[in-house]
Amino acid sequence: MPKYDYNCPANGRTIEVMHRMSERLTTWGELCKCAGIEAGDTPADSPVEKVLLAGVVNPGNLGSDSGRTGGDSAFGAGSVAKAYHSTKNRWAR
Repeated sequence: MPKYDYNCPANGRTIEVMHRMSERLTTWGELCKCAGIEAGDTPADSPVEKVLLAGVVNPGNLGSDSGRTGGDSAFGAGSVAKAYHSTKNRWAR
């Protein structure tokens, strides 16, 4: 199951929980139940927001030449730029 971070604006806390992708937590009470923690002084009906995190992709691990940068594979770093320039130069005649 994937992990998600939720923030509660009412108390400023961010909690990491695991749940199904189809599940959505909307209140502090639901979040506390899922995380297995006490709600404390924060009202259970306080809204929570899912924190969106940007993923990190290491271009050196893409394609068949993993570990190389700027390789010739279809997914290697710089391959998009190389394809663009070769197409551009082909039509510039």
